[in-house]
Amino acid sequence: MAKTPTPREQARQRTIAEILRIGREQLAKEGAAALSLRAVARELGVVSSAVYRYVASRDELLTLLVVEAYTELGDRVDAAVDAAPGTPFERFAALARAVREWALAEPARYGLLFGAPVPGYHAPAEQTTAPGTRVVARLAGILEQAWAVQGGGSADDDGAGPGGRLPAQLAADLETIRREYGLTIPVQLLARGITVWSGLFGAVNFEVFGQYGRGTFTDPAAYFELVIRQLAAQVGIPEGPG
Repeated sequence: MAKTPTPREQARQRTIAEILRIGREQLAKEGAAALSLRAVARELGVVSSAVYRYVASRDELLTLLVVEAYTELGDRVDAAVDAAPGTPFERFAALARAVREWALAEPARYGLLFGAPVPGYHAPAEQTTAPGTRVVARLAGILEQAWAVQGGGSADDDGAGPGGRLPAQLAADLETIRREYGLTIPVQLLARGITVWSGLFGAVNFEVFGQYGRGTFTDPAAYFELVIRQLAAQVGIPEGPG
């Protein structure tokens, strides 16, 4: 049974939540590089030293915002995939649409995760890796499902497929990833899955950051649906029931 927070702990949680809210507003207005604990303190109506009792530095605040954003994105993707029909294509499409929709609704926070690095800031892996890999882990699960639906095969396939045989070191790296995530798909399919992952976020980046150019696509959502179908085809996920 979960322990009920004390009034003091509840007050601390509320203050941290307020600091994060102000941090999100700063991201949207000024950008991550301009994030300032002094500005947070002014917004809270307290002296700067009071904020440091809750957040030790700008970098710690950035990390809290990164973890919060990754968690929200992961939750949004999980909810969309879980609600989708059971076919691999519909689950993949739900994942892709959820990423795009969250990114367009939260461009500043998406930019913190996938945009230009913040000068002088290095995200601590021990805090950010787990939430930051939720979407790609969900994608890997969909690839596993699609592989199983189509009958599977040998997990030792080292690359005799589209794109040619993989170089030995790359195949070894992919094998490490495959084992780390407990996957049964062959490394060649995993390699194509990683290109799909980068292609999905590349398409979202282009739209969020205006890289297609203003007015290029009258209906960006329709173009994104084409991206979904093409990326699915790269990893052999059929649009039909299979």
